Amino acid sequence: MQQGAIHPVSFSVDYPDRDLDRFTTFFRLFAAIPILILLGSVGGGIWEWTEENGRSAVRTVGTGGLLFLGPLLMIVFRQKYPRWWFDWNLELMRFVNRVAVYVALMDDRYPATDEPQSVHLDFDYPNARGDLNRWLPLVKWFLAIPHYIVLFILYCATFFVLIIVWFAILFTARYPRGLFEFVEAVGRWHNRVVAYSFLLVTDRYPPFSFSA
Repeated sequence: MQQGAIHPVSFSVDYPDRDLDRFTTFFRLFAAIPILILLGSVGGGIWEWTEENGRSAVRTVGTGGLLFLGPLLMIVFRQKYPRWWFDWNLELMRFVNRVAVYVALMDDRYPATDEPQSVHLDFDYPNARGDLNRWLPLVKWFLAIPHYIVLFILYCATFFVLIIVWFAILFTARYPRGLFEFVEAVGRWHNRVVAYSFLLVTDRYPPFSFSA
């Protein structure tokens, strides 16, 4: 695929051109706790709360998570990417992004487990034999190190942007469009890096760009 062609990983969020719920915005982090626990139960997350004496009080361990090692081995040794593994990764990523969009105040509807809502994430099922280099998955995570550095900076910037957005919604009930587009662009960048480095669905190196 040429550099100027449409990127194989597409991500967008519908801008909420309406008044957002101030009440749920104010308590968003608390409101998101149940869906975050649910996400952890299928996303491989671990939560642990400890008492003052250091003993574990509550421990929740999730199973599942993104499939990385299995597809890597299949691509390297069999040049195959099992379809159901691809479908699992795609749907889990969509769910993760719906939760992230809710936490980022971009939608005041509670994240659905099986409905797209305002979040649109898609990438094509790869022909592992024809479209993917069988040895590249061994080093993709390493080749993406420059992106990890850039994303860390963008995540820090997004944190401060969301503080501004939180106050903006509380006072105006609206999400500033420019800030919305910035947060959306960071999400797009993140998803392209994950698709390349860990989902292994494309060999196209993620661009250092906010462009759609």
